[in-house]
Amino acid sequence: MKYKLLVIGLLVCSANAIAQLNPQSKKVTKTFFPEYEALENVTPALQKKKGFTDYQELMTFLNALITKHPNLINLSFIGESQKGKQIPIVHLTKKNSNTKIKVWLQGGLHGNEPGSTEGMLYLLHQLLNNGDYTPLLETLEIAIVPMANIDGYEKQDRYAANGLDLNRDQTKLIAQESVSLKQAFSDFNPEVGLDFHEYKPYRKDFTQLSEFGITSLFDAMFLYSGNLNVPENLRQLTDTLFVENARQVLDNNKLNYRNYVSSSKYSGEIHFNQGSSNARSSATNYALTNTISTLFEVRGVGIGRTSFKRRIRTTFLLAISYLETASRNIDLIKQEITNATAQQNDVVVTSKKTIEKSTLQAIDLDTNTIIDLDITLRDALKSKADLVRKRPIAYLIDANQTVLIEKLKTLGVSMETLEEDQNIEVETYKISDYKKASKKYEKMTLQTVKTTIETKNIQFPKGTYKINTNQRRANIILEVLEPEAPNSFVSFGVLETEVEAYLPIYRIIK
Repeated sequence: MKYKLLVIGLLVCSANAIAQLNPQSKKVTKTFFPEYEALENVTPALQKKKGFTDYQELMTFLNALITKHPNLINLSFIGESQKGKQIPIVHLTKKNSNTKIKVWLQGGLHGNEPGSTEGMLYLLHQLLNNGDYTPLLETLEIAIVPMANIDGYEKQDRYAANGLDLNRDQTKLIAQESVSLKQAFSDFNPEVGLDFHEYKPYRKDFTQLSEFGITSLFDAMFLYSGNLNVPENLRQLTDTLFVENARQVLDNNKLNYRNYVSSSKYSGEIHFNQGSSNARSSATNYALTNTISTLFEVRGVGIGRTSFKRRIRTTFLLAISYLETASRNIDLIKQEITNATAQQNDVVVTSKKTIEKSTLQAIDLDTNTIIDLDITLRDALKSKADLVRKRPIAYLIDANQTVLIEKLKTLGVSMETLEEDQNIEVETYKISDYKKASKKYEKMTLQTVKTTIETKNIQFPKGTYKINTNQRRANIILEVLEPEAPNSFVSFGVLETEVEAYLPIYRIIK
């Protein structure tokens, strides 16, 4: 009898563990995530019962929109995927003399998040065909990249063809898709930048929470930056205006949401990370260019086409909310970006998340009810400065550092070169402590350094690059050039160094 009970117990535990890896049960779907059948079947994936929009279907869909609305939409290509497929970008606006806000939207940066691409296609259809939304084109100039990672999307895999995560590649810029996307973003120069994703509601860690595991409750989560080099006025405007308006829209449509959290282990204990401060991914990377920025995570990875219309609708509602908020607040947005660009705060080279006890709502898989979990929360939205330096008025970079210069240009940074030899007083970086990672991360060998700052008079030759920090994208310059910053060119191994070495980067303080 005891043996039978043991076997039954093992089977029950195994079934619950397997459930974490499979699409969600009908019971969970019916109770918490019923399909939204009212959504029109106007996009390629919605017009078929299996699979998702493939590249050919994408191009057919976009070309049909152009044929029908030639005066409102323009199609071009920003580059090629690693397997040679052209990456489309569409621009939408009405030609008039109105002052406009530029809004960048992208989907499909992770190839296994199909709701993000389908949401962008549904948005395109509505903006061009629905009289409730077409007036937005009077006040907005919109750029949409619906399928950013074509190779990954075609095989429903998160990564690009070379195995890189394109949302970990936005400062080191080594995948050709990353370079194309960032250059297009910089050239478009948006005031609002949005990146649409889906997240995995059944995580491995979740099997250890509650009696038989949990799954996420939230239709959508908001990821916006807590990086302290993002001007505070833009962080506040993002939260209290754009995100708050979107929260109200989700409330009105009975959709669940919260700020983005993900689980990870610290000393064997499951903690939750909230928000982001990492310049390697879009939410912070965009924000560091003094752009209103949000990355949206819609519940969807690993559940196939379950609740697919609901996911597309959630994505669409979030996009429309941000577009409407931008349209209603043109003067405010432009003024706040001007104010942010004028700020000359000290550089926060490194920061630490606030760690606190909190609660998290989740769906208990055993009882199919909502429970409150007691959790440890590491909150990037409440980051505290750790290493702080005086903001330089400019950086100098040796003329032979062409790799760094090209990446800075791709990031949209303006620069000049010395027209003659000059003796300049600068601060230099000397590597006082150095550690090299034993394993590669995203195909790069990470370096952890400490530096000492030495003031010197140096004769710089004609052609040395000078990068002034009184420009809109100044804050992304700080993130990639300050060597201890976690996403800098030094930290990512783009600029290799060693202990006792002097870096070919210099700070002008006066």
